[in-house]
Amino acid sequence: MSEQRIQQEIRIACGTGATRLWRNNTGTLRDQHGRPVQFGLARGSADLIGYRTITITSDMVGTTVAVFLSIEVKTPTGRIRPEQRAWMETVQAAGGIAGVARSVEDAKALLAAQPDGVPGASHKQGAE
Repeated sequence: MSEQRIQQEIRIACGTGATRLWRNNTGTLRDQHGRPVQFGLARGSADLIGYRTITITSDMVGTTVAVFLSIEVKTPTGRIRPEQRAWMETVQAAGGIAGVARSVEDAKALLAAQPDGVPGASHKQGAE
């Protein structure tokens, strides 16, 4: 199965309810004057980005926040580039959810690793 197909399946299966996912295309193209124009979030940013809505407990009871979500999609043999690993580590360090998914099941496991109401909890799950 192609990476594009896996991405589409993950986006459809996991981008519902409290979770929203969008395709993050990155790269460089030349404009009509031949100047390079970069697009996408950043070099190494994940294929799918979005957020997961959670309800904070204790001192912020009832407050709803969105936790940044970043899923790098790979085929079963795909490898993570150093800039992709750095992106995931940055998102995780900031309290976001980030990981690698090679299937819908991997993506669901990544989302399940984030307990509701506990931003910054460990979310380093995902097959690498």
